[in-house]
Amino acid sequence: MGLLAREIEAQGVTTVGLALVKEVAIAANAPRFLYLHWPFGHALGEPGNIAQQRTVLHDMLSMAAHAPRPGLVIELPYRWRRETYPAVQDWTTPSQAVVSGLSL
Repeated sequence: MGLLAREIEAQGVTTVGLALVKEVAIAANAPRFLYLHWPFGHALGEPGNIAQQRTVLHDMLSMAAHAPRPGLVIELPYRWRRETYPAVQDWTTPSQAVVSGLSL
C-alpha cells in the first residue's frame, strides 16, 4: 500500500490509507494513514452500520483535504461496537477526529 500510494502521490493525486495495525502504517511510509484499532477485514466498520462507515469515509476525505503534509498517521478515537455515530450532515466541514489528530 505504501509504495503504491507514494507513486500515486508523485503523479499529483492525494492518497489516504486505512490501517488496522499502527506499526505497519508507520513502516509502510505511505503519505497519509488513518489508524483504527478494529478487527481485520473491517477497516470501514461493521457490516450494515452505514453511519459508522460514512463517518470513517468522512474522516478519510477530511484527511485528504486538510493534512498539511505527507507522512502523517492519525489514530481515530472510535471503539469497535461501542460508539454511536451521528449522520454526517455536512461533507464540506472537516471531521472533528481528523482536526483533533492534526492539532497534536
